[in-house]
Amino acid sequence: MNTLRSILVHLDGTARAEARMRLAHRLAAAHESALTALFAVCPSVLAVLPMIGGMSPMPVSGDIDPDHRAHAAAVFERLLHDHANRTDWRELRGEPVIETFIRHALTCDLMVLGQRNPRDASGFDVPGDFVEAVLLGSGKPALVIPSVGRISPAPERVLVAWRPTRESAHALTSALPLLRSAKEVHLVCSVDSEDPGPPMVRLRDYLHLHGIGQTHGHAALKDRHAGEALLSLAAQIGAGLIVMGAYGHSRARELVLGGATRTVLESATVPVWMAH
Repeated sequence: MNTLRSILVHLDGTARAEARMRLAHRLAAAHESALTALFAVCPSVLAVLPMIGGMSPMPVSGDIDPDHRAHAAAVFERLLHDHANRTDWRELRGEPVIETFIRHALTCDLMVLGQRNPRDASGFDVPGDFVEAVLLGSGKPALVIPSVGRISPAPERVLVAWRPTRESAHALTSALPLLRSAKEVHLVCSVDSEDPGPPMVRLRDYLHLHGIGQTHGHAALKDRHAGEALLSLAAQIGAGLIVMGAYGHSRARELVLGGATRTVLESATVPVWMAH
């Protein structure tokens, strides 16, 4: 059963936006999905008003950077002719970026997002917590594209990081379309003293029921430095994709993420399939 019927890709003014769009386009073609590109950035800040009557200085919002919009539109147009019948362009015009993107994401099957690159100034008009906020706020799975490195819509080796939690289960189930096409699926579990059963056996049985037989187990990850260990294992086996749950919560937009989640979001050099 194809569960990727609708894909939403985030576009901005960064050079890496084209890699996101190309990957989303190829995924949509492979899974016969509708594809929506949403250009979503914040208006520029023109000035800061001086303090008046004891009030704090306040930024004055300007317009969307026209060069960033032109870049994103050009990326979209270059790929439009191959997938024109089911490809849609949308853009924000001053609406709150995160909240509006989440509303669009609620009716998609997959978000394609970009890892933040602090060295790319063209991405500074996207909120710094954008990826985390839309992951936690929408509840939808996301494919987070790294700011460097090669990416593939059909990776041959996939690393699944498993914990006995709903977040991990959601990520695994939603990623099944890509797991089925992989030549090898590698499994690594966290150390969980509250789980008396053999999680690796149950995990393999579940994947086998979904037609995934080429699985390879690895030693369990300890909670301490789990994010670094997961990235190291991915590099060791040559994984082209990591599948894992996203852990954390948002309280008045002050995001609190689990250590492994934050480490992987900030440092991964391969795409990461995450779900909360």
